[in-house]
Amino acid sequence: MKTYALIVDVEKCENCNNCFLSCKDEHCGNDWPGYAAPQPPHGHRWMNIKRRERGTFPMIDAAYRPTPCMHCDDPPCLAAAEHDAVVKRDDGIVLILPERARGQRGLAASCPYGAIWWNEELQLPQKCTFCAHLLDGGWQQPRCVQSCPTGALSLFTGDSEQLQNIVVDEGLQVLPVGSGAHPRPRVYYKNLYRYDRCFIGGTVARMREGVEECADGVSVVLRQGRDLLAEAVTDEFGDFRFDNLVRDSGDYLVEIVVGDTIAAARPFSLGVSGSLGTIMLE
Repeated sequence: MKTYALIVDVEKCENCNNCFLSCKDEHCGNDWPGYAAPQPPHGHRWMNIKRRERGTFPMIDAAYRPTPCMHCDDPPCLAAAEHDAVVKRDDGIVLILPERARGQRGLAASCPYGAIWWNEELQLPQKCTFCAHLLDGGWQQPRCVQSCPTGALSLFTGDSEQLQNIVVDEGLQVLPVGSGAHPRPRVYYKNLYRYDRCFIGGTVARMREGVEECADGVSVVLRQGRDLLAEAVTDEFGDFRFDNLVRDSGDYLVEIVVGDTIAAARPFSLGVSGSLGTIMLE
């Protein structure tokens, strides 16, 4: 059976907000009976782009995580709904039916991802519908995917076995929730480490004829205790970075290796992402 899932590549998201705006364009002031009542022009973010900065000067980056309804296979909102106000379709899409959900404010609180919004004027809980009215009408993509210029959002269409193969092959992840049963979301993330993990970075430089210059092509090693965790090579700016490290994961050692010699070594206690600054070679 054909099912849908959304794949989000965090590394490709540039925070252009096209997905957010296209959602607004599709749903603000538009009533789609059986799918969704009109979204209010302000307050709701059915495609909510989360932002996070990492690092310390001079090495800082920003990551953006588009976060819609997860269209869970075991949706908590379905369990919390009265009068069959929430339905889970065979194709994986979860809908809050506006004609049955009026007054059920508790549905917003039931979502562990904070993806259900309360419409005060209409007294309705509302969320991303995956543009089911368009897909049912023959569209190949929801508006958010169609409008994404970088390919950060892509739609999977296929059976569950095909989806799981992609999850394994591409190392996709789902967003974690707190304690309790996992709702099995159908939104998968690639390169999620850019948002929820940490890095250790730095710059290697050398003096040549009295002038400080970037040292490119220098080997750098990351160790923790006796374990060699990763190796890198400085780029044309002398920069290096070890990413996908767990926050508050303890003490590390960064070694700069020239030939067979450890030319410099710097300890780093990882709380959050940071830079060792400039390491000068003798």
